[in-house]
Amino acid sequence: MFARDQARHEVERARLHSDMRDFLAVLRRQPNELIPFDWMKQLSPEGEHTLGLRTIPLDSIIGSVDRYREFDRHYLPKEAHLDERWIGVRAAQLEGKELPPIQVYKVGELYFVKDGNHRVSVARRNGQKFIDAHVIELDVAVPPDQHDTLKDIIIKGEYANFLRLTHLDELIPGHRPIVFTTPGRYEKLLEHIRTRQYYLDRKPGREGQPPVSWEEAVKNWYCRLYLRIVENIDLHDVMYRFPGRTEADLYLWIMDHRYFLTQKYGHDVGSEEATVDFTSQYAPPRFKRWTERLKLAWTGQLDPDAKFKLSGVGRT
Repeated sequence: MFARDQARHEVERARLHSDMRDFLAVLRRQPNELIPFDWMKQLSPEGEHTLGLRTIPLDSIIGSVDRYREFDRHYLPKEAHLDERWIGVRAAQLEGKELPPIQVYKVGELYFVKDGNHRVSVARRNGQKFIDAHVIELDVAVPPDQHDTLKDIIIKGEYANFLRLTHLDELIPGHRPIVFTTPGRYEKLLEHIRTRQYYLDRKPGREGQPPVSWEEAVKNWYCRLYLRIVENIDLHDVMYRFPGRTEADLYLWIMDHRYFLTQKYGHDVGSEEATVDFTSQYAPPRFKRWTERLKLAWTGQLDPDAKFKLSGVGRT
């Protein structure tokens, strides 16, 4: 009875802390929910395999298969009608009983609970750092980050498909991550590569040679078009003038602007001139940049590229 009374007191305090975290999350405009495992379908996993029994860090558990509405992002309980299950697990722990391992899916370096959500909640609430788990790993090209939204996951799924179609990560290991802030942009990159392949095939002096392969076109596009724009973005400190945007966002805008200038002047102006002219015309005013930067910093969205860097995508 002492153990159950102690556990009941603890679960009531845990739910109170969950309410407080919900309030702070609203103020900061940040999510405080677990990530549904169903979102991982957007990453187009190529398969799964069993890793067996492992000891995993509790802080790396960020979602659940079917209980994601019952706990917050810190695995604090949210529903009072589920208290008895939480109390039973905690009371067993207080009585010195050994709890069975949980079951999880591993995606990248993050975990989603298949069975054992209350055991995870009790363990995290009591300061435990690790827990034993039977692990099934999903094979994904672009892993998730613990702060991802559904939009982020959709974009990463599109990126995974882009890598699958281009084999860029195999052709150029350690390439710069190509990250967008809006879905539907990778198809435009594929159009650029197809156009590049067509252009290379028709360059003077190629008569009688084999057609340019898709792999050649991908490498040429990345090194001669994408990377040159990105190098000019770095050279002229363009990223600082467009807070919350990525290199890939700016690449597409600058390429469109380059086409516009080429049509206007009757000759290709080149990547650097297009970059400088685009920045001078479309960079937000300084005051607007500062206010946007502060807002993005407050919500943790100032550097969208960081989610890919931390997940180990592209260069190391």
